[in-house]
Amino acid sequence: MSISWGILGAGKIAKKFAEDFKVVDNGKITAVASRSQDRSNKFADEFKIPEAYSSYEEMVKNPDIDVVYVATPHNFHLEHASLCLNNGKSVLCEKPVTVNSAEFELLQNLAKEKNLFFMEALWTYYLPAILQAMDWIKKGKIGDVKQVQVSFGYTGDMDKKMRLANPDLAGGALLDIGIYGIAIAELVFDEELEEIQSMAHFSDTGIDDYNSIQLKYKSGGMAQISSSFVSELKNEAVIYGTKGRIEIPQFWMAKKAFLITTDEKLEFINKMPQMGYNHEAFAVNELLKQGAIESSVVPLVKSKRILSIMDQVREQIGLKYPFEK
Repeated sequence: MSISWGILGAGKIAKKFAEDFKVVDNGKITAVASRSQDRSNKFADEFKIPEAYSSYEEMVKNPDIDVVYVATPHNFHLEHASLCLNNGKSVLCEKPVTVNSAEFELLQNLAKEKNLFFMEALWTYYLPAILQAMDWIKKGKIGDVKQVQVSFGYTGDMDKKMRLANPDLAGGALLDIGIYGIAIAELVFDEELEEIQSMAHFSDTGIDDYNSIQLKYKSGGMAQISSSFVSELKNEAVIYGTKGRIEIPQFWMAKKAFLITTDEKLEFINKMPQMGYNHEAFAVNELLKQGAIESSVVPLVKSKRILSIMDQVREQIGLKYPFEK
């Protein structure tokens, strides 16, 4: 059984996904949809996709499609994922899966009502380097984990016409890249939070162009997370334990992980040329073949927790988007 995919949205992230999908052997991309027929045609030609649509509504009515990858900007995720679910399509939705927790609950309930697979595309959780780091932690290689320090920053285009800086499109560093750091902290600690402290700087367009977040967990574990559109940060995750540390350069798309203790130094290097979207796509295909409606790697409760953290951060820093009631 080969799983048939539709891609909703034909932008940069969709291209990365389609490029990596070339090595996925348990599924196929059947269709792509954009609001522009020309754009859809070019995307379909580039990735040898049989069908190209200028209407999302038309694509999701295609009976041959099993699952849709929603690759539009996150302010549209509620609308577009709902469209897919209401037309009987399972959904892999780009991160953040929605702008806030209230929107997420609507999608979660709809997926449950329709008995359809629904997952946030936190592709980082499926990367071999991340899996290796978590295996080192589980084996006690760095002892008890106490702190996680994460940074992700680059100089982005702060023109209001661009998505990153546009509050009408839910722009800002937190939702776009800060989510990756929060996701790493949640993966490592996976427990109840005790405290959140956050601060941010706002751009002229009214979004957070850089921020800093501290999370304290019930066990005493702590995470320091920084994200920025105005500075090139170290762009790494470092996990500190009582016996050593794990360093993960460019953690969100990790190819490498380094274990450093007083007794040993180990390195993991993934030499596959793909960025890594293929790992989550392969996993979704296997889950769909099993009849699953949720992933144990990216469970819905995890997505909800991450959104809840971002909701609280936004409340603390005073970031509310124009379309939010």
